[in-house]
Amino acid sequence: MSRLPKPAEGSWTEHYGLGTATVTYEGAVSPDFYDLEREAVFKRAWLHVGRVEQVPRAGSYFTKEIVVAGTSIVVGRDTEGRVRAFQNVCRHRGNKLVWNDFPQQETSGVCRQFVCKYHGWRYNLDGSLNFVQQEDEFFDLDKGDFGLVPVHCDVWQGFIFVNLADRPRESLPEYLGPMVTALDGYPFDLMTERRVYRTEVQANWKLFVDAAQEFYHAPVLHARQNPPALAVPLQQNGFEAPYYQVHGPHRLVSTNGIRAWELPDDKRKRMDVITRSGLFGAWDAPDLGLEKMPAGINPGGVQPWGLDSFQVFPNFLLGIWSQNWVMSYTYWPTSHNTHVFEGTLHFVPARTPSEYLAHEMAGVTFKEYLLQDANTLEATQSMLESGVVQRFPLGDQEVLCRALIEETQRWIDEYKNERQGG
Repeated sequence: MSRLPKPAEGSWTEHYGLGTATVTYEGAVSPDFYDLEREAVFKRAWLHVGRVEQVPRAGSYFTKEIVVAGTSIVVGRDTEGRVRAFQNVCRHRGNKLVWNDFPQQETSGVCRQFVCKYHGWRYNLDGSLNFVQQEDEFFDLDKGDFGLVPVHCDVWQGFIFVNLADRPRESLPEYLGPMVTALDGYPFDLMTERRVYRTEVQANWKLFVDAAQEFYHAPVLHARQNPPALAVPLQQNGFEAPYYQVHGPHRLVSTNGIRAWELPDDKRKRMDVITRSGLFGAWDAPDLGLEKMPAGINPGGVQPWGLDSFQVFPNFLLGIWSQNWVMSYTYWPTSHNTHVFEGTLHFVPARTPSEYLAHEMAGVTFKEYLLQDANTLEATQSMLESGVVQRFPLGDQEVLCRALIEETQRWIDEYKNERQGG
């Protein structure tokens, strides 16, 4: 459903047709709800699994453990240059096909073909079976019938997505919709210097999604990341993001933030001044070679603009900063109350030691607020599971949190109806 930006008056929540009543967080504590999410959401939605730079040439591959869907996939580039995805299972006796010393760990590399460690069956990069050990001992075996099981795979702006359904309900561009595809033309491909962080969080995946789609908590939880001259007023007066958008299952929050490079020295941290970097990335933005930003950037016309945080349903965040760098998050559920968080910072490669130091500082700051969020969410999870409180109020700055609750429930209701309808 297409929803227009908020008018000058009214609340974001009411503008987007969302309820205003208290909400339940059953979806964060119920194993039964998690089981429904697995089937209704993660086995049917388009899921972000990586970047094309991870498979730069023919034979490059990486594996992805999708625990929430009970499977593992291998993503690679074939000899024609196409990015493909397959279920990571040998067609002979069901052994995991691609792994190194530990079967549950993800891996990557380059090969000419995929070879099963168990009995040596071999598969071409396009998934076709090309060799069976002692083939003459099998009965009426047609190798053409036993290629790897393909997974629907597509690429948008260099981001690789897969869909585990037998038949996706819509193509990837249709799924992303105009709010996200309006970013077409942004030079993500220039940002090949990356810092990747991965950790397991003892909290439901949606709680971490919520932490990244509202800034109501920022003046309190992240207060010490700002100089006291700024932190105290923010704690006293709060902070409100100026623009929200909901379009289909996806959501966007834009903010102006604190432009440290424009502040006087007494309102800046000393290390930030030394490195010319900090909370919102390097102060000196690289040239992206664009005459004009794509229409999807800062659609609310926020001035001064700081960040667009796109929440792509169900579990992918794409954050585009005014200082010309990008962050991406993916939240992979592993149970109803645990998930694996993957965060990546994307920079235009540093040309000098000082630029590299600025990227390092941005990475250190990123890890700091990531740890603050994760620690708080584990505390939230433990008390939600206590069951002491059942209903919770959400403010207008938490409009996207409410939208996620309603959208997840909508997917589950549709799944239930489809099952009942045969």
